[in-house]
Amino acid sequence: MTDHVHDLNAVREATDRLLTAAGTLDNAAAAQASRLPGWTRGHVLAHLARNADALVNVLEGRPMYASAEARDADIETGAPRPLPTQLDDLRTAAAHFLDATTAPADWNRTVTLRNGVTDTAANVPFRRLIEVELHHVDLGIGYDLEDLPAGFTAREIDFLAKRFSGHPDIPALRLASTDGDTWTSGRAEGEPLAVTGTAPALLGWLAGRRDGAELETGGAPLPVLPPL
Repeated sequence: MTDHVHDLNAVREATDRLLTAAGTLDNAAAAQASRLPGWTRGHVLAHLARNADALVNVLEGRPMYASAEARDADIETGAPRPLPTQLDDLRTAAAHFLDATTAPADWNRTVTLRNGVTDTAANVPFRRLIEVELHHVDLGIGYDLEDLPAGFTAREIDFLAKRFSGHPDIPALRLASTDGDTWTSGRAEGEPLAVTGTAPALLGWLAGRRDGAELETGGAPLPVLPPL
């Protein structure tokens, strides 16, 4: 069972960690490229603020974004702002999200996210945690996949393995971390391809942050994963 209270505490800690790290930047550094193709660090920060607003919409029964075009436009508009403005915006939006989770609610209810995806409300805090933790890595400011909390990494691998489970374009996979954890993903039929590596390396490949060069496959090629 998902412990949304635990996840909300993790969101608070991860947000504070990101804001502290981003606060060491200056305007020039915020305008530099992030690790995400085509996005500056300003784009990442603007996206994180607007994602917090969007998840409030989800929890309160409104569409996550007015449209895909509006989402993209908000990020583009917010990206070039001065760093103090970016951080104040993110801090305010993050606090608004946490405040919205304190209202009496049925955490077992079904909510709707982007592109018609549905989930239980109790999983929304973890979805926010994914955004904060992975985009902290994307900022490229000294926080990497190996720095993520181990519990989060294992849980996110499980989340992504389930997301790709049954995908017709991905062969059957058996993922194994050097910590001893295992997951299955991809198509149900066929002999699974064994993919082994550290948990951060597995997460990096599944999340599109690394090319999988660190992983062992017995010489077989890694499949190309669809974008998240």
